[in-house]
Amino acid sequence: MPAAAVVTLVIAALIIAAAALGLIRVILHLRAVTGTLDGVIAGVGVVAERTAPVPDGLASVNASLKPVRDFCESI
Repeated sequence: MPAAAVVTLVIAALIIAAAALGLIRVILHLRAVTGTLDGVIAGVGVVAERTAPVPDGLASVNASLKPVRDFCESI
């Protein structure tokens, strides 16, 4: 095998190895970003749950407090 062919194969192997290493680093960074985004999505879900509208039981509480409100308005 001529020396030029060997040099070409070695250079090609180095280029491919460098590209593979770069792609592996990108994959690892994307996995870290995915983990962070999963945490953010979970946090947004908790915020949405805690800021949900007040339940329907509030109407009965307001009805129970109507005499108090009427007394306060009459003063």
